[in-house]
Amino acid sequence: MVLFAKFRGKQKMPALKKESLEKYFSSLYKGQVHIISISEIGRAETEDLKGFGYGVPYILRFSVNNEVKSVVLETMSPNSFGHDHFSDRAQNLLWNHSSFNRLPRHVRSVDVGAFTPEGNIISAGEAEEFFIVTEFAEGKGYNKDLESLLNTERSEVLDEARAKALAEYIVSIHKVKINAPHLYTRRIRDLIGHGECIMGLIDNYKTGYEFITEELLQKIEEGCVRWRWKIKGMGNRLCQVHGDFHPWNILFREGVDYTVLDRARGEWGEPADDVATMAINYIFFSIQRYGRLEGVFERLFNIFWETYFNSTGDDEMLKVIQPFFIWRGLVIGNPLWYPSLPVDRRRKLFNFIENLLGEDKFRPERVNEYLG
Repeated sequence: MVLFAKFRGKQKMPALKKESLEKYFSSLYKGQVHIISISEIGRAETEDLKGFGYGVPYILRFSVNNEVKSVVLETMSPNSFGHDHFSDRAQNLLWNHSSFNRLPRHVRSVDVGAFTPEGNIISAGEAEEFFIVTEFAEGKGYNKDLESLLNTERSEVLDEARAKALAEYIVSIHKVKINAPHLYTRRIRDLIGHGECIMGLIDNYKTGYEFITEELLQKIEEGCVRWRWKIKGMGNRLCQVHGDFHPWNILFREGVDYTVLDRARGEWGEPADDVATMAINYIFFSIQRYGRLEGVFERLFNIFWETYFNSTGDDEMLKVIQPFFIWRGLVIGNPLWYPSLPVDRRRKLFNFIENLLGEDKFRPERVNEYLG
């Protein structure tokens, strides 16, 4: 069993003491813990505790009660996506711990705690920064599947089965409803104004890059505010969501056996959030290869989309999914994360965004028109 612990903190991390870690995990596991090794994920193991940094996940292997276990420790660095303050990062980690275990197939959270500037693990009242401990899940990110399709025309049975399985998964979690319209209104408000969402992303664009001007970004932001007023009162749609259902947060093992990671921004929300977050990645990878939605990525997009809608019959979603697509379009269209994306491909993403600003009903068969 491998566990993840997320540190969310300042750039300079306090020196971590092996004794403090062993004392903490001994208390957590009700037995004497001996740390065997520490390694940054993807790198060689070491017993050296020096060089820890915020925002980097580390695996700790230890023995307890004649059993070897592993945990992963990671921090959240301060940034301008709504994580500026210590309290922002603490809120994120406390929510993660409270909610991860209530979502089927999600990696398990074991604990959340905090470190002092001296590297001691203490109660929350004296906290310098928080951390979270979750189970470690084996597997390969679903993004690796999509990346491999960039260089081949294959559409194997497994590719199609996985797209279908992911659609069926969100169908299953979206069946869980709650009567709390105010939470739906907040979710839509956060979609527009949260540091991780539309306004936060826009504030982190460097204007003047290629065709991206302040006027263009203002147009998008104003259009999204109009969308908020269209849909914020639709609290009857509130359901259980993942909230960050993209390929990098899905680990596949053999066949369609998988685990999901890092749900975000609240347990309850709009089902279009999860649908748009995955669906736009089929579009994005297809743009990179073909300049449009076609070929293997179009087949996977259609399988995912049709599986979801044939199961739910949620035609109303076609009238609310637009701002969620716009949000995710702003993510994958940002040169901060995709600096080498050719300008004509980035322009297609912004065509998609701009066209959806005024589209009252999303029509999946018109994706290439939106890109145009």
